[in-house]
Amino acid sequence: MPVEIEVTGNADYLLDYTYNFHWHNRTLEPDSVIPFQKGTQLTYRDLVRALKSGKDVRITGNTGRNFAYSAGADLQHMGGSGSVEDAGRIFVDGDVGPEAAWGMAAGTLYIAGSISEPLGNIIEVESDIGKYRKFRSITDIACNGPGSDVLLSNRYNPDDRTLLLNDGILRGTVGARCSKPVTIRIEGNAHNGTGVLMREGTVMVNGNAGMNTGSHLEGGTVAVLGNVGEFAGAYMKRGVLAFKDAKGYVGAGMAGGTIYSRSRVQINPPVAKVRMGKEDTALMHKIMAAGRIDAALYNKYELGPEKEKYIEVRMRDGSIAMRKAD
Repeated sequence: MPVEIEVTGNADYLLDYTYNFHWHNRTLEPDSVIPFQKGTQLTYRDLVRALKSGKDVRITGNTGRNFAYSAGADLQHMGGSGSVEDAGRIFVDGDVGPEAAWGMAAGTLYIAGSISEPLGNIIEVESDIGKYRKFRSITDIACNGPGSDVLLSNRYNPDDRTLLLNDGILRGTVGARCSKPVTIRIEGNAHNGTGVLMREGTVMVNGNAGMNTGSHLEGGTVAVLGNVGEFAGAYMKRGVLAFKDAKGYVGAGMAGGTIYSRSRVQINPPVAKVRMGKEDTALMHKIMAAGRIDAALYNKYELGPEKEKYIEVRMRDGSIAMRKAD
């Protein structure tokens, strides 16, 4: 049996797997009753638990912030493995706000109303149910193929396992939690969080990307042929992040991996600028479409040798600095 809820106002955090209000130290708890309900007393956890068990969740009314955030992820900070898991279907008889399905790794959205940009990690496919538009996780389609679904405006090539996003829609967290050697190409700009928590595969952006590009990268490659926003490569563990230039500091809290930038960027210890080698130049020629001379002019950043002598300090403006330990 599906779980059904009707809301008369824009309820935030519906089907937010992260319980974002919890780990951002808000006072609301996962077992709090969702506001604006009509005729039910469901909690945030009730909806997530239903979707995790494969049930349909049906929402009548409009959704607010953080809708279906990280749906289909077995989150480590909630005691899970960090991998992708199956999820049920979500039906919305109403409108969906911007940044819906941020970091969504699995599951299906059916939306009867409008959906605002930027989208999260989803693309539209031909619907198999009446009045609804149908959306699936980009990570799911890239890693497992579209199956019987037909993509609208975008293309999937099963021969080289490449998903091309060329519909001009702005999206964030594209490729989130990708764990297979696939390629996702974005023709145009990307919003925030491109490649977040990737373990394998490649995301290529033929344009600019927003904040937190390559953040928490655990493997794979994120290549942005333009510029990136603040906090690029934050908390990277493994993998490659490449771009032309960046706003603010890069590599905050970095624990591993490599960052390449055509322009010199701001860094804090333990991140350090290191020497480019022939293999680095060849990589920039390949993934950044750089000429052979231009490829050699990229700057390479990795952890310096004194990582253990620095500690992370959170500044009042929300930025992160590394200070020498006493």
